[in-house]
Amino acid sequence: MKSHSRICVSIGRSSIDDALAIADSVAAQADVLEIRLDFLHTPAVSPFVNTLRTPLLFTNRPDWEGGEFVGKEEQRIGPLLEAVTENCGYVDLELLAPDDSHQRMRMALQESRTKLILSWHNFKDTPTREELVGRMALMQDKGADIGKIITTAHSHRDVLRVLQLQEVAEQLGFPLIAFCMGRPGVVSRVATCELGGYMTYCSVSDDEATAPGQLSVGSLREIHFLMRV
Repeated sequence: MKSHSRICVSIGRSSIDDALAIADSVAAQADVLEIRLDFLHTPAVSPFVNTLRTPLLFTNRPDWEGGEFVGKEEQRIGPLLEAVTENCGYVDLELLAPDDSHQRMRMALQESRTKLILSWHNFKDTPTREELVGRMALMQDKGADIGKIITTAHSHRDVLRVLQLQEVAEQLGFPLIAFCMGRPGVVSRVATCELGGYMTYCSVSDDEATAPGQLSVGSLREIHFLMRV
């Protein structure tokens, strides 16, 4: 059965020109391009919307959830709301973001075609199944179009627990991105594509990963090719 999972290439560069150039160079290999606004010295949305034709995902990850943004929430949420106004493909908002940010995002989305990804990352470990399912239910309750649950795996059991979330997501009719960071979790970044995961993430190259254990788009595409031979 053909996988309907998407490959998202994460772009983490400090200058807009560099980010645009590298995004253009990998666009043909990507189903979605994630623009990491928190990596940019001067975060901006319109240069990417006006230049790139691949569906865009805008993320402005705060330092309290593993990102590079340090500052006021008002400044962080602003570019994401602009992306919604521009009808970009997706925006990523943290599940644990302040309630005001969630409210403003929901209001903006009422008049937009943009899909909302509510995300939760655990950089220490992988919680119990009950906690993971609870996080997913909360994402749905808060109005997510797509959920994103990313944990850190220390063993194959952690990986299996996260991948099995797709069974629950299918029962709920809720699109879910779910895989693990870390060395044991690398396989989950590939397997999720075959198990109903909405999307997996990869880097531009092996030395530009924006998360632990992230594969390059070239490596991921090669693995997918070999799996289908």
